[in-house]
Amino acid sequence: MDTSEDFFTRSRLLLGDDAMSRLERKRVILFGVGGVGSWCAEALIRTGLRRLTIVDFDTVSCSNVNRQLMATSASIGQVKVEAMRARLMSINPNAEVVAVSDRVTAENLAEFHLEDYDYVIDAIDSVSDKAELLLYASACGAKVLSSMGAALKLDPSQVRTDEFWKVKGCPLARALRNKFKHEQRFPKSKIRCVYSTEQPIKKTDRELNAPNGSLVHITAIFGMTLASMVITDIR
Repeated sequence: MDTSEDFFTRSRLLLGDDAMSRLERKRVILFGVGGVGSWCAEALIRTGLRRLTIVDFDTVSCSNVNRQLMATSASIGQVKVEAMRARLMSINPNAEVVAVSDRVTAENLAEFHLEDYDYVIDAIDSVSDKAELLLYASACGAKVLSSMGAALKLDPSQVRTDEFWKVKGCPLARALRNKFKHEQRFPKSKIRCVYSTEQPIKKTDRELNAPNGSLVHITAIFGMTLASMVITDIR
């Protein structure tokens, strides 16, 4: 039985029939389903998006449980995109969710056919991979949304959105801009970003070589904000 109407009654009451129809038709590809991307994916599907491709090369680990939506004691060891797809399909069995277990590189970007999507969402961590994705996606014709650094942050009130070149106080954005300038390669279109103006929490000497800490109340807000940027743009 198709219960999608019941699922999205509250979305429809707020957004209206026309906006919901547009949302259902849009195609979104999301790179990275970790602390930021997993929450973005869920928000989109729960609101009424039907056509979503999720891309991530990793598996669920113990260290993911504190902030990634599909990471539980039961899902440790599972392929992230498969665990995420199962979660999304349990929300709306009528959705078309494609799971791609792969890493984004300069060499394989063409294989994702980004020109077929309305929105490209970047929620990956690697500076080099992120840079290549943003450069390629900005030339493909889709609207590009990107998450800047959510690690080492505690204050949700400092989360903001802006165009990439206007992002302030974010070390990840600064590193990307420096890389683009050094290589003299620049995005071909505007990129809307979610970021935090909060200065990163300083790591102790013992922690310098450890991964950056991050908490769900920040990463989830980043992910939900990315979803909101898609929804409000469609509306």
